[in-house]
Amino acid sequence: MDKLIYSVYFILPVLLLWGAKVEKIGEWNDEALSLRQSKAVQGFLALCIMFHHVGQKTCASWLNPPSRIQKGLGFFVPLGFLFVSVFLFFNGYGIYKSFHAKDNYLKGFMKKRILPVVLALYSTTIIFFIARILVGEKMDGKKVFWYLTSIKLCNPNTWYVIVLPFFYLFFYLAFRFIKKDGFAVAVVCGLVLLYMLEATRVDHNDFWIRGQWWYNCVHLFPMGVLFAKFEKNILKFFKKFYVVLMPLSVLGLYPLYKFSTFITGTVSYYGENWNAPDKVMRRRICLGSEMLVTLDFVLVVLLLCMKLRIGNKFLKFMGTITLEFYLIHGLFVELCDHTFDGGVRSPFPIHNLLLYSVVVFVLGVPSAILLKKFHTFVLGKSKNSTTQTEDMVKSA
Repeated sequence: MDKLIYSVYFILPVLLLWGAKVEKIGEWNDEALSLRQSKAVQGFLALCIMFHHVGQKTCASWLNPPSRIQKGLGFFVPLGFLFVSVFLFFNGYGIYKSFHAKDNYLKGFMKKRILPVVLALYSTTIIFFIARILVGEKMDGKKVFWYLTSIKLCNPNTWYVIVLPFFYLFFYLAFRFIKKDGFAVAVVCGLVLLYMLEATRVDHNDFWIRGQWWYNCVHLFPMGVLFAKFEKNILKFFKKFYVVLMPLSVLGLYPLYKFSTFITGTVSYYGENWNAPDKVMRRRICLGSEMLVTLDFVLVVLLLCMKLRIGNKFLKFMGTITLEFYLIHGLFVELCDHTFDGGVRSPFPIHNLLLYSVVVFVLGVPSAILLKKFHTFVLGKSKNSTTQTEDMVKSA
């Protein structure tokens, strides 16, 4: 029965390609970067992130004792940052395109763009806080404060919705006070770069920035902004050299990934563990290696989208609840693991990986739907409103 988990590697391609259309030679998908297709792509990647989180709890090499380690989802364990890089790219791309397509786009920006992300963060924080109490986690007043403020992550998967509002704020400040478009774009890039440089100065589990996953793919946000600014010329270049770019980018993925794992394994993000005097430089070297593979991964996704028109009903549906599914499915990952995040024994451990994954998905989807309805109610938006998703292109 345990080997049935390998069916995932057949099911996922089927879900992605079901109903897809490949454009003819010399023709291009005119919806390659549309909201419809980008949401479908991210709906698919949301599933990959679910398997990434389940894999981290069951198949990761760092699990202790080693007898807990299972086989089946090990492929997904180290790839979370690649999946999230696509979301960040579309975040940057979408916000720049919306700014230039809509009049007075920055009016009410905080309420319409940043508040939905903050609401998503704290609504799931409260849900996880209640779950922690119910499973028996002991907390003093200080820990309650850290959890409820999200200074210490009550929902362990919320780093993304913590950093994203800051990037949106960078965009707002740059384009609110700088009239020259190119200079504003440069400022956004500079501020995100400054965040990355400062983040590498922080040891693991200090304050908010818990580790390299808080910054090893965030450069794709300004890359999305840059792509949107120069989209016409970039796409023209892609089309002209597609027959070269497509195979090279695909063939380059594995060597770049292996290069990044070699660098991170030898140089290490974890220099503080042996008091390395050059720990910050080590992190920046590791970051550089992972920046290369994330850039190539997003390039592959973009090139595929130019020739492959995807978007079956299932992916379209997942694209409407991606943010909520990302934030809430981790609750069921924790409840069905051996231990809940923080060390308390989980109440409903499931050993069989396929059953574990199915339970997380089956409970995660309706929970995401309810969470989305709640967010819509609080924000006072109509059921069919896409205000939040136009810029976020649905977060991961």
